[in-house]
Amino acid sequence: MAATVYETMFILNANAYARNPGGAADTIRDMVTNVGGKVLASRLWNEQKLAYAVKGQRKGVYWLTYFQAESTSMPKFNRACQLQDMILRHLSVRIDPRLADTLVAVARGEKTLPVPDIDKIEKEKAAAREAMPIGEEAE
Repeated sequence: MAATVYETMFILNANAYARNPGGAADTIRDMVTNVGGKVLASRLWNEQKLAYAVKGQRKGVYWLTYFQAESTSMPKFNRACQLQDMILRHLSVRIDPRLADTLVAVARGEKTLPVPDIDKIEKEKAAAREAMPIGEEAE
């Protein structure tokens, strides 16, 4: 069975992260390698106030990780995340193999995704509405 690429977003305890910022990366790397996986990219995403308290915490650190592992090891990985005190919540999703290389490169900072020109798109929509005969509506 071929290894699958997963994206996991963690919400970490902000107090624990502040005490040991390097410990978060080490902890996550160890959890992935303990289930036979390989970390492809792992980095800080954001630190912000949470919408509601999670395990008594009002502030969280968002940490993004891409890793490769067998699908059969995911229950063990999820259990390890639940047992880790630093992790408040986590969500893992399987990445489509066609997108994996691009997403990992962006997470590593090796590549950037194109940003759409919103002004140009809005002007094109306005021009299309003006060219439309009266009485017809755009979808």
